[in-house]
Amino acid sequence: MTKITRRNLARAGIAQIGALGLTGALAAPALAQSGKMRWRMVTSWPKRLPGPGMSAERVAERIGTLSGGRLEISVAAAGEVVPALEVLDAVGSGVAEVGHTASFYWQGKEPAAAFFTTVPFGLLPNEHVAWVDAGGGQALWDELYAPFGVKPFMAGNTGTCMGGWFRREIKSRDDVRGLKLRSLGLGGEVYRRLGAIPQTTAPGEILVALQSGLIEGAEFVGPGSDIALGLYRYAPFYYYPGFNKPNGTGECIVSLKAWQGLDRELQAIVAHACATEASYALAEMERLNVEALVALTTQDNVKLRAFPTDLIGAARGESKDVLAELAGKGAGAAKVHASYTAFRDKVSSWSRISAKAVLQAREG
Repeated sequence: MTKITRRNLARAGIAQIGALGLTGALAAPALAQSGKMRWRMVTSWPKRLPGPGMSAERVAERIGTLSGGRLEISVAAAGEVVPALEVLDAVGSGVAEVGHTASFYWQGKEPAAAFFTTVPFGLLPNEHVAWVDAGGGQALWDELYAPFGVKPFMAGNTGTCMGGWFRREIKSRDDVRGLKLRSLGLGGEVYRRLGAIPQTTAPGEILVALQSGLIEGAEFVGPGSDIALGLYRYAPFYYYPGFNKPNGTGECIVSLKAWQGLDRELQAIVAHACATEASYALAEMERLNVEALVALTTQDNVKLRAFPTDLIGAARGESKDVLAELAGKGAGAAKVHASYTAFRDKVSSWSRISAKAVLQAREG
């Protein structure tokens, strides 16, 4: 990496980098006399939670290392600066320069946001990455988030998720009627139409809600993260497939004001750190999920179950209606829906004769 000197900064035309910075009682100092910037990252996760919590930590660490200390980021867990579900507002308003979270938390503010984390019966992780990076998804994401004053990046992935934890066995679609279930995003809306009562519960509050009976079931991500939350202690039935969340992209959102204040090298470093984490996290979660599932089923008496076929069929039908209705909620939603569904339809034909066929052949 080129050594950063005052002369080089001047030649690059960025001697005024000191103009970057957000003030206020909660905002971290953006630039010190030494030329080093300090940003604050707020997150939606418990501190160092396996999966998304560690993704946040690694993104911050990589940026500090790759920048040679020019840009240092301190990471705040959910609730330390702002609540888990207020990260978007915090970054957009300048409380923090960067956040690590998941896009479906903003479905109430922008209906199409959920597409960039996961969609029921939608793209799998590798397919989702292909859509965002090579299928036009990133440009739509940037456009969708610009009114909120942030720039989004993929910056983690928990992989294909599980269907969730339940206090009692689910033997038919009727068993979810009236069930108080922690479920977010478009999957939560599908559950609502199946008769469940979806709850918006921050990740760090799920266990207490299960323990108290406030909820009777919960979906989060997969075994590698779920085991750390201890959900099996109060809901021993663990269901698959995760039709409600076939992908688990975590996002890093950067304040547009802060982003535009970076020189091109630092912008490239931030983008690279996020992209690296998107890849690494998916690999790590494959390992963690395998190991955690073995521990859960052999040591913690978790009862692994497949959802009944009538529930899956009903959910598939409801999902089509949910997505069709979402497309009518504005021009932005229509554009994102059209791009996503067109890509899903195209990639499905390839996945059917590649990944699906290979898995079937491997099983014999």
